[in-house]
Amino acid sequence: MSILVDKSTKVVVSGMTGREGGFHAQQMIEYGTQVVAGVTPGKGGTTHLGVPVFETVEEAVDKTGANASLIFVPAPFAADAVLECEDAGVPFITLITEGLPIQDSVRIVNRVRGNGRARLLGGNCAGIITPGECKMGIMPGHIFKPGPIGMVSRSGTLTYEIVWELTRADLGQTTCVGIGGDPVPGTRFIEVLEMFEADPATTAVVLIGEIGGSDEEAAAEFVRKMSKPVVGFISGRTAPPGKRMGHAGAIVSGNTGTAQSKVDALNSAGAPVADRTSDVPRLVKEALARIPAGV
Repeated sequence: MSILVDKSTKVVVSGMTGREGGFHAQQMIEYGTQVVAGVTPGKGGTTHLGVPVFETVEEAVDKTGANASLIFVPAPFAADAVLECEDAGVPFITLITEGLPIQDSVRIVNRVRGNGRARLLGGNCAGIITPGECKMGIMPGHIFKPGPIGMVSRSGTLTYEIVWELTRADLGQTTCVGIGGDPVPGTRFIEVLEMFEADPATTAVVLIGEIGGSDEEAAAEFVRKMSKPVVGFISGRTAPPGKRMGHAGAIVSGNTGTAQSKVDALNSAGAPVADRTSDVPRLVKEALARIPAGV
């Protein structure tokens, strides 16, 4: 099994005829993802990469049965693109776009959560992949491998690094979820952990966090209740105090959001935290070895 996406997922790509949207849509198609439609106003009725292009998401969903959307729309228009997908009844929306104004992020996250009809992943995220079945985003598909390890991460680059370490150690993945590095994410760590806990195919989870915000500390409280082992990695542990690092969400407030506070919270919850990315496979194998036989 997997979470959120699988081989039956049908994807509509907003902005597919643009440079970035077109490049990554092509990669997704080559990976085997069912990219069934693109949306670009003014180009409806054409095709791109052999895929029909529509004027609106509503028309694309009506004609193709798309049940997931991927958004490669420039930041000034990305919020409206998300709400268009929600209005069209798309249940799963992934926003790749970075640089979204914070007011727009608050507006769309609150709207989508309040209406309860769709799940938003992102913005400023790498996307999501269920290896061998569906890739929605910008990740390099060849480094992933089907297996029993779930992954949730704020960082795209760290996801790729640690996935490659896991794959080389013969630790394949059920689904890898990039929640993004913005201050107001559409989906949070704890929500993804809940899904992995309920997924019978996932036997262990890797959580990749970074300096700033308090999502990792909140997630650690849920880790205490999980039946499945969690291994963590927190970036920014050597960041100089008082400096904002990396993503827009990497902001430290007092003692909350520091790399050490996240490490301490996860360790307290029983989740070992790797010092280096290369340590993650060893910690995962040790965690799996502690699972009682027959569980």
